[in-house]
Amino acid sequence: MFPILKLFIALYSSVFFLMTGLSLLNTFLSLRLSMEGISTQTTGVILTAYFMGLVCGTFFCKRVIRRVGHIRSFVAFCALTTVMVMVHGLYLSPFLWTGLRFVSGISNMGLFMVIESWLNECSGTDIRGRVFSIYMIMNYLGGSIGQTLLNAGDVETQTLYLVVGILMVLSIIPIALTHSIHPELPKAERIDLKTIIKKAPLGIMGCFATGLMTSAFYTMGPVFAHQIGLNVSRLSWFMTLTVLGGLVFQWPVGNFSDRFDRSLVLPALALIVSGICIVILAVPGNSFPLLLGLTTLFGGFIFTVYPVAVARAHDMFEPQDVVKVSSALLLAFGLGAVLGPVLASTFMNLNGSPYGFYYYYLCVSGLFGAGALVIRQREMVEIVPAEDQVDFVIMQETSTVAMHMDPRLETEEENHEEKGD
Repeated sequence: MFPILKLFIALYSSVFFLMTGLSLLNTFLSLRLSMEGISTQTTGVILTAYFMGLVCGTFFCKRVIRRVGHIRSFVAFCALTTVMVMVHGLYLSPFLWTGLRFVSGISNMGLFMVIESWLNECSGTDIRGRVFSIYMIMNYLGGSIGQTLLNAGDVETQTLYLVVGILMVLSIIPIALTHSIHPELPKAERIDLKTIIKKAPLGIMGCFATGLMTSAFYTMGPVFAHQIGLNVSRLSWFMTLTVLGGLVFQWPVGNFSDRFDRSLVLPALALIVSGICIVILAVPGNSFPLLLGLTTLFGGFIFTVYPVAVARAHDMFEPQDVVKVSSALLLAFGLGAVLGPVLASTFMNLNGSPYGFYYYYLCVSGLFGAGALVIRQREMVEIVPAEDQVDFVIMQETSTVAMHMDPRLETEEENHEEKGD
């Protein structure tokens, strides 16, 4: 691992600063909207614009990167994101902030694409798996540490906007000073969505459900924590441990999914999430340490549904299909992510209580778990023996470019090399 870190230290440093700043910003904005008395429903609409921007950025940013190159694109996208951060601090308006979050989503997708295409270009098949894994770990570490920085300044002042701005600018420095080559963006793969849905319905369902759950957590989680009376310090612990749980549980859940039938593992994960939600709803507000323990488990399971769903989908296809299948799965996730904040805020509004947040998760995870079991029971999916399943890979949802680094793609490349292709 350490030789890989040394080789890609500039890119990994940029990823770390970038994710730390973005995660702090996402939580801070949710908290500020709640503190300013913006309705839960309106907050959900404002914050879902970010995920709409991410989806749109998938199509728009490639042209910019191809036209001006990676370093200039990264600097431009990072500068645009920083401007959006600062404008947030100048004036709070639901309409203005919706536009700012949408533009931020587009620019952030561009940042992910630049870094991931660079990592892909510079990593050979012999180290791609380790490069990809460390990249995903940096995403999670930056995401969790960013939550702790919520305590770095008074949330009622402009200080945290400056902290985010500093982190964004720091992410530019390693990229701007690197001597690495200028990579090419991988070619887009055509997606036969109908075939992928037919062959891997559980994978598509799992990624869509994950989009519904993770986007809702990042946007409405801080709102929930604020509405139940947690102070800033406790709120940051709530968010941090949930994200860290998602990182730590990648290994045990991944090993488990490699040993057992994933068509059962996926609904099992969903039903475990439902069980955790029931416990949280049964003991609301009684014990903060208990809430922290439960939310660590909660994060550990909701953040592992996506990589298990991706692995399950790849069980149904050949290695050469990794990129196009993963692109379809990321699209399903993106659609779910756009809907998540709006639906979660609707549940909270209809319930008349912050705990409507967990009723939302209970509904999403319960429907997904039950639906997956029904599909399996009716023999609508193929059962793949554990020994024939592809390997689990630590994953977080970023851009389609990351799919070209998926180590499961190595199998096909190695086969070509053996045949002399």
